[in-house]
Amino acid sequence: MTLEHASKTASADSQACTARRLPFVIRRDGTWVYRGSPVKRKAMLCLFSSMLVRDAEGRYWLRNPMEEGLIEVEDAPFIVTQLDFKGCCGRQQTLCMRTNMDELICIGADHPIMCDWDRPDSECAAVPYLHVRDGEGKHPIRARISRSVYFELAALAVPGHVNGQPCLGVWSRDHFFPLSRPV
Repeated sequence: MTLEHASKTASADSQACTARRLPFVIRRDGTWVYRGSPVKRKAMLCLFSSMLVRDAEGRYWLRNPMEEGLIEVEDAPFIVTQLDFKGCCGRQQTLCMRTNMDELICIGADHPIMCDWDRPDSECAAVPYLHVRDGEGKHPIRARISRSVYFELAALAVPGHVNGQPCLGVWSRDHFFPLSRPV
């Protein structure tokens, strides 16, 4: 075995060792748990959330320059906790949502509201999410919209159309986002 081949093998082995399962779980309610105990320090949570990535297979990783590890996410890693809007109403308004990590995201083409209409475990007709940031491939990192924020959105809902089908939804930054299933 050459020195170069041994070096490449050692490098590949060290990368394989750093890609392990970490003892983190992000619960459905947005609680981050490490080794069975909830993480309570907001600064620590914000640091971990900044390292969160989602791969092309939909798995979640905590990744920093030195190591990475898989973590379990029960539903979505973040929860939308507040809604604010600017502007008059309709197409001209801008709806902004704050996550449980204090990240403020304005709804629009880059950060759409997405409803999971056919989810078998949902307790209601649709499970609403906000696109927080892109993942690798087709799986974005999302925030589940809390029930109270969803009710605020429903109060702002107006009739609209998606693919020519009528539905109720909200406008933000000149884009329409359905909150009810188009019929």
